[in-house]
This record gives sequence, C-alpha cells and structure tokens, in this order.
Amino acid sequence: MSGTLYIISAPSGAGKTSLVNALVERVPGMEISVSHTTRLRRKGEEEGVHYHFVGLDQFRAMAARGEFLEYAEVFGNCYGTARAPVEAQLRTGTDVILEIDWQGAQQVRAAMPEAVSIFILPPSQAELERRLRARGQDSDAVIARRMEEAVNEMSHYPEYDYLVINETFDEALYELVAIVQARRLRYAARKEQLQDILHELLS
Repeated sequence: MSGTLYIISAPSGAGKTSLVNALVERVPGMEISVSHTTRLRRKGEEEGVHYHFVGLDQFRAMAARGEFLEYAEVFGNCYGTARAPVEAQLRTGTDVILEIDWQGAQQVRAAMPEAVSIFILPPSQAELERRLRARGQDSDAVIARRMEEAVNEMSHYPEYDYLVINETFDEALYELVAIVQARRLRYAARKEQLQDILHELLS
C-alpha cells in the first residue's frame, strides 16, 4: 500500500512549520520532504535535514532534466522538491508532507492529482502581522512585503481540499491529526490491511 502525499501551504507567520513538525511527532509513519534551495544556509541549519543546499547552476540543471516535482522562485531564491525521493518514500507506505507555496501546490496537483492539500490560515491579518513582528527578525519594510505576499498566498485557499485556522496551536494540530486519521480510515486505504478480518466477518 502506497503512502499519501500531503501538500501543506500557508502564508509566512501562520505557524505552518511548527504545526507540521508537531504533526510528524504525533502521528507515526509520516515524513517531511526535504527541499532543494539556492539560498544560503542559515546558522543552525543542517544539509539534508532542513534543506539540500545547491548552487543556482546545479538547481537549473536539475530543473532542465525534469528532476523536480515542483519548483519556484521565492524572495529571490529557488526552491524545489525532487521527485525521486518523494516517490520512493510513498512506495514504502510512508505518508510524505510537502511544505510548499500555492505555485508549487499547483504543479504537484497537476503531476500527482491524488495528493491531499491543506491550507493553514491565521485568524486575522492583525494577528498574522503580530506574529511576524514577534519574531524580531525583520524590518518594517520586510514585514510590509511579507504581509502583501501573505494576502496573495491566502487568496489561493479555494484550491485546497482542507482549511485549518491556526488561532490556537493545539486546536490546529488536532484538526491536522484528524485529517490524516480520516484519510487512513478510508476503505481504499484499509482493505488490504483488514482483508483477513473482513473475510472472516462475512464468511
């Protein structure tokens, strides 16, 4: 039985990364796909854990060979999801999570329409801006740009299968877990696993 591919998108500051990390810790059999990027490695980041860090020429060569399931340029840097490792993980029955933006999500849905997509939204623009400022990392100009990008990103929510509002972390995590558990309880996902039980019940 192959795993499920999950696309999870959100505007910067909505809490996506923290929620996805908690989801993987809470639910066994899930892994986060490690993307390739051309941006410089930040302090504390590890190769192959946070990203695969590559040069622009290598990234472009991989794209030209069709090795990416999706790729895009964000804030002047390129990001992409390599197809081969994702497909290999899915074949083992592992559920794979792609943390990507709406552009990448469109590309993945075109290539793998069976993927399940989830959009995480903040409860309000004011709260999103408060969270961005609480990071203490960006200038007013950068925050203004991120808010503008966030509105554009959020306008694509109708393209997704599920919507989660991250007003409180625990509630949003509960909803993400519920989505995964519901997908795993579908007949199509369980028929092989429960074959002996179903046969005995109807014999």
